[in-house]
Amino acid sequence: MVTEKVTETKRLNEYELIIILKPELAEEELNATIENVKKFITGKGGIISDTQPWGKRRLAYPLRHSLEGNYILFKFTMKPGYNRELETSLRISEDVLRHLLVKVG
Repeated sequence: MVTEKVTETKRLNEYELIIILKPELAEEELNATIENVKKFITGKGGIISDTQPWGKRRLAYPLRHSLEGNYILFKFTMKPGYNRELETSLRISEDVLRHLLVKVG
């Protein structure tokens, strides 16, 4: 029974996170938001394998009166218990228009 708990706490899941940030953010604000997401993931014991800024793209429909957004893709591994906390912090952020967290595999 003890060995089950040990292996469960060490298990990390692979995730992909896409966030869409406000298009009017300055370069410093954009980089600060990206760093905050990275700090959250690494602060919870996660390991970021890739970060891809896709740049500004047109949205399929307006989000909070914006027709464009800055897309960023994160690929990382993290314990499964922290994904809700990550999504809550993204939902609260005023700079994030939309996010999508997907478990890979």
